[in-house]
Amino acid sequence: MNIDLTDTTSSQINTTLVQARRSIGSPAVGMVLTLVIVTDEGNHYDALKAASEASKQHPSRILVVIRRPGRSPRDRAMARLDAEVRVGSDSGTGETVLLRMHGELASHAYSVVLPLLLPDAPVVVWWPDDAPEHPSEDKLGTLAQRRITDASATEDPIGTLRQRGRTYAPGDTDLSWTRLTPWRSVLAAGLDQQSLKVRSATVEGESHNPSVELLALWLAERLRVHVERKVTEGPGITAVRMQTADGEICLDRADGALAELAVPGQPDRHVALHRRGTAELIAEELRRLDPDEAYESAVRYGTKEHGGAGGGSQGAKGTRARARSQSEEESAKQPAAAKKTARSATKKAAKK
Repeated sequence: MNIDLTDTTSSQINTTLVQARRSIGSPAVGMVLTLVIVTDEGNHYDALKAASEASKQHPSRILVVIRRPGRSPRDRAMARLDAEVRVGSDSGTGETVLLRMHGELASHAYSVVLPLLLPDAPVVVWWPDDAPEHPSEDKLGTLAQRRITDASATEDPIGTLRQRGRTYAPGDTDLSWTRLTPWRSVLAAGLDQQSLKVRSATVEGESHNPSVELLALWLAERLRVHVERKVTEGPGITAVRMQTADGEICLDRADGALAELAVPGQPDRHVALHRRGTAELIAEELRRLDPDEAYESAVRYGTKEHGGAGGGSQGAKGTRARARSQSEEESAKQPAAAKKTARSATKKAAKK
C-alpha cells in the first residue's frame, strides 16, 4: 500500500501509518529498530532497495530523508514536507516513509524525524554517500545508537577515512570496514594455525580503496609490524601476504569471488570470499548496535600512523610547544632578575 501526502506534517504521517496498518490487518508494531537514511533524490532508490532487503532480517521502520533545499531564493525560502508512506508488501517486512523536505525545512530534518521514531527502539542513521564530517555531532546523528557511513562513496576515500579516525565516537562505523569481515575471519583463522611471529605483511588491492587501507591498519595495529600497500587492478582487495620464519601465509583472491589460502606446512585450500552487496553489509551492521572496538582501534591507528592531521601539522604543533616552553622559561627568569635589581638598588641607598 502506497499513500502520498503533500504539504503534510509529522503528526499526519503518524496517523496515516496507524490507519494503513489497520487497513491491512496488522495493527501491532513488530519492528525492532528505526533506520534513518539520509541521501538525495538521485541516490535514494538504491539505498532504499538495499535497506528493504536488509529489513527481511531486521524488521524496521525506514525513514528516507531527501533534502531538496531548492536553487532559487524563492524555493529556498519556502518550507514544505511531502511524504510517501509504504506499508505491507511494498516495504519489505516493515514500514517505509520517504520524506522530501523542501526549502528551509531541509535544514531542520531533526524536527521532522524525531516524532516518527519507533518508541523504545534503537535508531540507526545511514549516510549512503556524503556524510557530515562529525557524524556523532550531526543533529540526526545524535538520535542514533549506530551511525553508518561509506568512505568509498566519497571523492577522497583515504582522506575521508582519516577524517573518520579523527572524529570517531562510539557507535560510528563505515561500510568499508564491514566489507572486511570475511577477510579478517579467514586471516585470523590462518594465524591461529601458526605460532610463529609475523615479520611483515603486504595488502594488495585497488588504488584509493578505503578497505585496503583499513585492512592494512588493522594488521599493523594487531601484529605491530610494518604493512606495505601494493596497488593492483582489483577488484577490491586481491591478496594479503604475511611473512613468517617458516614461509609466507597468503590469502589470494584474484577474481573477486574465490580465494586461495596458503599456510606453510599445510595443503592449500579454497575459501569463498565473494564481494557482497550493500544489502548484506547493512544487514550485518544491524546485527550489532554496540560500539565496534576493533574498528575504533584500526581507524584511530591510522591517524597515529599518519601523524593526526599530517606530519607537517605535528611539526607545527611541536614548534608551538617549544615556543611556549621558551616563553615560559623567559617569564620565569624575569621576576628573578627584577628582584636582583631591587636588592642592588637597596644596598646602594644604604651605603649613601
